Amino acid sequence: MWFTFCVIAVAVVLFALDRIPLEVSAFSVVALLVIFFHALPVPGSDGSNLLDMERLLAGFANPILYAILALLIIGQGLFQTGAIERPARMITRIGRRGPSIGFALALVAAGLTSGFLNNTPVVVIFIPVMTALAASAGRTLHGALMPLSFISILGGMTTIVGSSSNLIVAALAKKAGMAPIGFFDFTPLGAVLAGLGAVYVVAVLPKVLAKPPPVSVTEGRTSGRLFITEVVLGPGHPWIGKKAEAGFFPGLAGKTVRLIIRAGQTISRPFDGVILGPGDRVSIAATRRVLTNALGDPGGGLAVAGTGPGDDPRPPAAPHGGRRVGELFEAVVAPGSRLVGMTLDQARRRIGPGPWLLALRRSPRMLRKPLTKIHLEAGDDLLVLASQDEVRTFRGNRDLLILEWSSSDVPTAHRAWWAGTIFMATIFAAGTGFLPIAAAALTGALAMVLTGCLDPRQAARAIDRRILLLIGASFALAEALQTTGGAEVLALTVVDLFAGHGPAVLLSALFGLTALLTNLLSNQATAAIMTPVTVKAALVAGLAPEPFVYGLIFALNCSFATPIAYQTNMIVMGPGQYRFRDFLIGGTPLIVLVWLAYSLLAPAYFGFWR
Repeated sequence: MWFTFCVIAVAVVLFALDRIPLEVSAFSVVALLVIFFHALPVPGSDGSNLLDMERLLAGFANPILYAILALLIIGQGLFQTGAIERPARMITRIGRRGPSIGFALALVAAGLTSGFLNNTPVVVIFIPVMTALAASAGRTLHGALMPLSFISILGGMTTIVGSSSNLIVAALAKKAGMAPIGFFDFTPLGAVLAGLGAVYVVAVLPKVLAKPPPVSVTEGRTSGRLFITEVVLGPGHPWIGKKAEAGFFPGLAGKTVRLIIRAGQTISRPFDGVILGPGDRVSIAATRRVLTNALGDPGGGLAVAGTGPGDDPRPPAAPHGGRRVGELFEAVVAPGSRLVGMTLDQARRRIGPGPWLLALRRSPRMLRKPLTKIHLEAGDDLLVLASQDEVRTFRGNRDLLILEWSSSDVPTAHRAWWAGTIFMATIFAAGTGFLPIAAAALTGALAMVLTGCLDPRQAARAIDRRILLLIGASFALAEALQTTGGAEVLALTVVDLFAGHGPAVLLSALFGLTALLTNLLSNQATAAIMTPVTVKAALVAGLAPEPFVYGLIFALNCSFATPIAYQTNMIVMGPGQYRFRDFLIGGTPLIVLVWLAYSLLAPAYFGFWR
């Protein structure tokens, strides 16, 4: 037992400091437990080792682990197809008319979605929405992105699949002797807590945050990495009929028109009264994200001019409105390259059929000439679209150097309907009990691959090895804590300290301790330590474990006080220009609010005031 306590202490230090990779720390903890209890077994009544390798590694075969991994794949399918982005764009359009309404809708949508989906992709998708809303309201992102992260975390405490820690607690509590937790068993309490937290996040949090450095949203956007490309408007192109207003084309979201080439004549700014028509070649500047989304959207209108033999404006095997598959990556024109001095069209022909040179960026200048008259220079950054096989061939090209970190998949927007349907069917099957959660999630993940929302490589990439190893290590720690009697000792200590003051105080003390730990460790590791202790403490005190386990779930989701407490906090830290103390100042009151609310609500709800 004391060795187990030492291993937990070492794990706490390793996870909190994060000096070595998390997966290495988790794997080291598992290896240490396996070696020690193999050398010094814990004998059972029949002489068998109660902590042999099979039992310690059983967490890696737990159905809940596979449910979590499958839900990550389903979330990746929604992200890859852009199934969530269309509703997000609708919110952006509403926000242009009323920014306050737009902010409220965005936060509500993010919170509701996070109750059924891993909230990391939710936050990634809603960051551009909050950026657009902040720009239209003349605000900075500093007051918008931390609320987005906190709302997504609050949404995760409303259902069993809202967070991986919820599923881990359910599995460990069942193993400790508690009845299985249903999909919506704690939703009423979670919804009340999330609602109270949302009021704080919307009304108070933006006011308590310190002022950021004076960089506006507009400045941040205009300093982004813009690529230029030309789009030819063939028959039926969705841009035909778009009219300029005040020198801009509001119908081309995220795309800035630089030049229009019409019948050999160049039309420059201002474009007052200009209406785009068939045959126009439109030179645009846009970020890589905007171009990527347009490629993946059948209605995105990105039929790029001059990309093939005979100046064919369509990527190979991908006519306008059709499916564009493959990888998008960046390549730099190498010093001494044979492409130096060529136009982009000439370079395309030199490379030959295959990789598609899509757009050009020359830092730090924004080029003002038509793309056909720009001659490549060493150091130019090209955006390239290619199939996976073409990417492998392209690596041998010494004229262009691939930036290995830059590769990303083109969204398969034409599969968004499939992805949304699979997601809803998975939630329905799990929520109604038609299928166990793990079975429903695995079926949904398989359906994402079979319907083409993801290919096997993308599905495999969605599986985070850190989560895999951390959850496996968490189950191993929980097993050792339970079997050696450590959970019982800790539970008795907590009961001795607080049970004399009544079950409400014991409940509140366990909540507070868990909330503190989850902001120093990962919530998965905290779940492994606290679940057996919480269940045992309730049983020792002669109380039903449900109020305590539900409180544990809510406390594990109180990851507000530090940026390292939850991944979404880390995601928004850079764009929102937050410092560590911003999370401490903004998140601590929210933890106290949820803590006090549950400490008062749960005894009345479960009827054990005394």
